[in-house]
Amino acid sequence: MLITTTPTIEGSPIREYRGLVTGETIIGANFVKDVFASFRDFFGGRSGAYEDTLRKAKDTALHEMVSHAEKLGANAIVGIDLDYETVGANGSMLMVTCSGTAVVI
Repeated sequence: MLITTTPTIEGSPIREYRGLVTGETIIGANFVKDVFASFRDFFGGRSGAYEDTLRKAKDTALHEMVSHAEKLGANAIVGIDLDYETVGANGSMLMVTCSGTAVVI
């Protein structure tokens, strides 16, 4: 499955539009990650634990969207948009959503 943020795929004309597809995931960050992140925040540097969590959430949402497109008979998704949001008490959960248009090229 070819997925892209662009509205078209160069050299591959869109033959059919199959519809809007989405993927969503909500992942919680645990207490240990929060403690280590607060140290990183204070001393500087990147938080590998949070980056891994963010990457997993994005990959899960994209996989869900691709599965939906496959069920529609699409072989590509164009115009993908990814959104990130914190939800829950004190922003303790990370929500990642993605959407795009399932197409046949």
